[in-house]
Order: sequence, then structure tokens, then C-alpha cells
Amino acid sequence: MLTAPMPAVLLRMTGPMILGIVAILAFNLIDTFFIGMLGTQALAAISFTFPVTFVVTSLAMGLGAGLSAVIGHTLGQGKHEEAAHLTTDSLFLAVVLVCALALLGALTINPLFRLLGAGEALIALIHDYMLIWYLTVPMLVLPMVGNAAIRASGDTKTPSLVMAVAGLVNGVLDPLLIFGIGPFPEWGIRGAAIATSLSWLMAMLVSLYILRHREGLLRWRLSPRRALLAHWRALLQVAVPASFTNMLNPLANAVLMTIFAGLGTEVVAAYGAASRVEALLLIVMMALSSVLAPFVSQNCGASNPARAKAALLLCMRFALLFQLAIYGLTWLLAPLIATLFSDHPQVVRLIVLYLHLVPIGYGFQGMVMLLASSLNGVRASSISFLFNGMRLFCLLLPGAWIGARLGGEEGVYLGILIANLVAGSLAWFYAHHHFERLCRR
Repeated sequence: MLTAPMPAVLLRMTGPMILGIVAILAFNLIDTFFIGMLGTQALAAISFTFPVTFVVTSLAMGLGAGLSAVIGHTLGQGKHEEAAHLTTDSLFLAVVLVCALALLGALTINPLFRLLGAGEALIALIHDYMLIWYLTVPMLVLPMVGNAAIRASGDTKTPSLVMAVAGLVNGVLDPLLIFGIGPFPEWGIRGAAIATSLSWLMAMLVSLYILRHREGLLRWRLSPRRALLAHWRALLQVAVPASFTNMLNPLANAVLMTIFAGLGTEVVAAYGAASRVEALLLIVMMALSSVLAPFVSQNCGASNPARAKAALLLCMRFALLFQLAIYGLTWLLAPLIATLFSDHPQVVRLIVLYLHLVPIGYGFQGMVMLLASSLNGVRASSISFLFNGMRLFCLLLPGAWIGARLGGEEGVYLGILIANLVAGSLAWFYAHHHFERLCRR
């Protein structure tokens, strides 16, 4: 990451990350598919759990971003032993924080989900699922944070392979434990939680083994008190803003849904379908932003900020060109894609309209994602939080609201597009004029 040609390194790291992201998306889809076969009640129950589980996973993702930043910087300085102590101390803190959050969640399952609007008929199903989820979620957090340390060393293939295998294990166990196939007990929705937990256990054991025996980044003892607190402070400096940044998107999406709801049920349905297509169209940007953070972090640690800036600008140019090519393909296939989701003429028309307008700005949205990840890499996650907050709450939501008032659904789509174009342009300006100075500092 410090000397090889940048395009080759970034391409080699991004490929496996795409596989890992697809595996995580498939993981969630498989769970939802098999639980849906239990009936509407079970599907509604699992749907109520998504906002709560997202809070915990956002914390884990933030801790992973923080660890990736501090480990990458330390490895870039050539301090492998210090990086090992950082990893050990950070994993311990991650487990403590998540266990505390999980204990609180387990004690408040019923009142919390009643507050969220779940009826009494669903509370029992939610309790069956969430109690197991809370008790075993540390087994998810350890591989999530541990894999961030492995990626910080430059290896993106192993973490992605681990998550892909975990997804496969979950997919095999889900029908066996939910429906009681063969010698397995029929546990219903609890079976889905147990299958997920067993797949997490496998991922945790493999990740810890790799960290300890291959990467040499895990020790059996914590650092002395003074060093331990310094390591935690460095981790949380990035992790706390990064965790809140992860929560901005679902919050903004909830507000955006209220704007669409005011325009009619067909508009809501069309946006629900189009947003799923959007996730697929941005997979490469998500993967590239994930690998850019450790690349930037290591090069800043090695006192090479010019290379870090050059990598960021290279990725931004790639984002524009790649997403423009994807937009051309999407524009042509939009009618076919729309009919896969609905046969209602109005919904199909609105999906096609969305796919003809909004994806023009995905390259600019990708530039914001790349800048945000790079800012995490130089431990400036508070600036990353501000950039994402600006795009969503100062540009996108006001633009969508004004667009709805002036031009209906087409106005909302144009508001989203303009917000992405403006935010991406500001991200390019910041990267070009300020990022290297921030790296040096």
C-alpha cells in the first residue's frame, strides 16, 4: 500500500470487498426470505427488529472504522507491536460496550417494541428472536471489528471470504432450524436467530485465529492502564462520529419516506423498489470507500500525504466515469427493471422516472462516500459526519421537500439529484484543496 502502483493496489483490494458486501446483503435477504415463509406475523415481527439491530451494528461499524484508522496509521509507521496492542485493547472495549448495550436491550425488549408500535400478538415473536440476538451479538461484533484490523493491514480477501462463508452457513442452517427438517428441532423464528448466531460464532473464531496466528495483531493481555486509556481515546475519537454517521442515512430515509407518503401510495412503492436498485448500483462505491480508508491511513502514517491525496482523487475520478457508465446501462434497462418489481402501470412509470433521473448523480454521491471514508482514515471522522449531515439534511431533504411542492414526484427526484451534484462538487473541492493539509496535520 505504500509503494506499489495505486490503481493495481486499489483494484486488488476492492474486488474481494465487493464479494463481502454482496455476502452481507444476501445474509439479510436469506433470513427475511425464510422467516417470511412462517407467515405475515413473523415477517412483521422481524421487520420491527431492523431499526434496533441497526443501532448495534452501527456501533460495531463505527468501532471498526476507528480501529482501521488507528491500526493503518500505526502500521504505516512500522510499529507492528503497538498495532497488536491497539487491536487487543480495541476488541476488549468493543465487547464491553456491546455487552452493556445488549444487556440493556434484553431487559427492555417488551416496552421498547411496544413503544415502536408492535401489537401484543407480535411481542412474543419479537421477544423470542431478540433475546437470542442480544445474548449472542458480541459474536457478530468481534469479527466485524477484527476484520477491520485485517483490512487495515491490506488484506481484504480474507475478511470477505469469512463473511461469505458465514452467509453460506446461515443459509444452510436457516431452513433446518426454522422448519425442523430431518433430525433438527422446529424452532420457528427462534431457529433463525440461532442459525444467525452459529454463523457469527464461526466468523468470530476464524477472524480471531487469523488476527492471532497469521497477522500477529492479537495479544493475550491488555496494555498497562495509561496506554490502554490512550488506545481507547484514539479509537473512540473516530468511532463515535463514525457510528453516528452510519445512523444518518436511515434517519434521513425515514424523513424522505414521509415526503413520498404525502404524494401517494404508488410513489412510496416506487421509491421502495428504486432504493433497492440503488443499493446494487452503489456496491462498487461502497467497496472502494471501504478499502480507501486503510490505504489513506497507512500512507499518512508513513508520512506520505501526497500519495494519500492522489489515491483519493484517483478514486473520485473513477467514481464519476464508472457511475456514468452504469447510468447509461441503467437508463436502457429501467423499463425492464421496473417490471420486475411491479405490474402496476403508475408504479412502473415512477420507477422508470427515478432510474432515468437520480442515478445521474451517483458518481457525485460516490465522491462524498469516498471523502467520508478517507476522512475516517485520517481520524477526522467529525468532518466526515458534518459532510454526510450536510448532504442529507441541508441539501437532500430540503431539496426533496421543495421539489415535492413545486413538481410532485418528479420534483422530488430532481431535488435528490441536485443535492448529490452539489454535495459531490463540494467533496471534490475539499479533497483537492484541503485534504493533503489535513493529512499532514
